[in-house]
Amino acid sequence: MAYVPGVALLAALVAGCSVGSGADDPAADSEPGNPTVSAAPPGKYRTLPESCRAVPRSTLKDLLPGAAGLPEVQQEKIYEGTAVVTYDTDRQVGCRWKADAPDASRNLSIDFERVVSYDPAVSDDDRAREVYAKREDDAELPAPGGVTPSASATGSPSGTPSASGGTPSASPDADAADPDADAPAPGGTGGGADLRPRLLGGLGDAAFLDDALTRAGSTAQRRTVSVVFRTSNVIVTVQYTEQPALVTEVPDSRELQEKTQALAQKLAETLSD
Repeated sequence: MAYVPGVALLAALVAGCSVGSGADDPAADSEPGNPTVSAAPPGKYRTLPESCRAVPRSTLKDLLPGAAGLPEVQQEKIYEGTAVVTYDTDRQVGCRWKADAPDASRNLSIDFERVVSYDPAVSDDDRAREVYAKREDDAELPAPGGVTPSASATGSPSGTPSASGGTPSASPDADAADPDADAPAPGGTGGGADLRPRLLGGLGDAAFLDDALTRAGSTAQRRTVSVVFRTSNVIVTVQYTEQPALVTEVPDSRELQEKTQALAQKLAETLSD
């Protein structure tokens, strides 16, 4: 018992040091050398739409005319689409449709990607801007009045980015057979619309269109039009492909571009709702 007072005194001294240390003092965080770091704001979107239900049935009927002549059960199967396998539906989803007709086969695909920044100093939107900018650079869009770095002397469209990130390039035969390859820009000679790969206005926060005509050997020519756009922290890719049954037929660039852009606009409006 003779040692109890000493133990109590030691405990009191330790407690006094703890109180004066400032370890738990909120004011200590505001002192110079202890800056408070604020996390960047999260993106607007926390979830993604159901991709195979994102395209209206009326639009699918227009883009996939080959389904109209099939039995109802087969039509329903085509219009339902096939979901892309993904391990995180809050981060990435997609859907594919395909329909064959006597005149041509047509493929449609859409992909939604929700970009998330894991750096507290970088917002989801800023990270999405970086991801989108990389895809735009990879598309090698022609400068106004110019051609893409990879295009031939005829000014053919650049390769089209695929859903998996690959980029098929147009063949020399496709360049020669493409009636839209030399379409003049607005205000240019001939007054024709610009059908080359290009940036798009009025679609999300940023958008571009790519157009590729490919052919391998003696097979029919295939045209794929892609529209990629970003809205906040979500990046959407729409691809529409047509391959005529006859090798002498060339898919119409203007029609495919108009339909692909119209669908992209609908998807952007859906995201904004």
